[in-house]
Amino acid sequence: MDENSYSQKQLDDLCQSMIEFFAGDPKRIQHFMKVHSFARIIGTKEGMDPVSLSILEAAAYTHDIGIRPAEEKYGRCDGRLQEQEGPTVAQKLLSDIGFENYMTERICYLVGHHHSYDQIEGLDYQILVEADLLVNLYEDDAGEKGILAAYRNIFRTESGRNICRQMFAI
Repeated sequence: MDENSYSQKQLDDLCQSMIEFFAGDPKRIQHFMKVHSFARIIGTKEGMDPVSLSILEAAAYTHDIGIRPAEEKYGRCDGRLQEQEGPTVAQKLLSDIGFENYMTERICYLVGHHHSYDQIEGLDYQILVEADLLVNLYEDDAGEKGILAAYRNIFRTESGRNICRQMFAI
């Protein structure tokens, strides 16, 4: 099995594990599936190498993994708590599936920072934030003012900006 098919199997296994993790919660399953789709499209269009794209895709699947433990511990799941609780759960899941340590470390970093827009570092981080925003702006029914603010202040990749412009007709 070559490296690309191996990493695709890991990503498929991760997707299935995340569906199991959020069993009975179709909204959250739909959310991470949409974020993954946008992340993959943007990452491909931005020319990411296969390993970086795999890291991005895995982070897109797992970015909200901290929701459940935050709800169980604190009765709520705001962004800060997701970032706080997510990396530990993601690390175990990624390790069980067989992701390389360096990939797991980066994925967990992204899971632990995906709501922190003031410290974006790296193309994978930027694209994850953009993909999540594309979905959240729609799912949260953000108004024109919020969409424009996100577009102007957060979107940086040409592919993400293009999708945002087209999706929201701005």
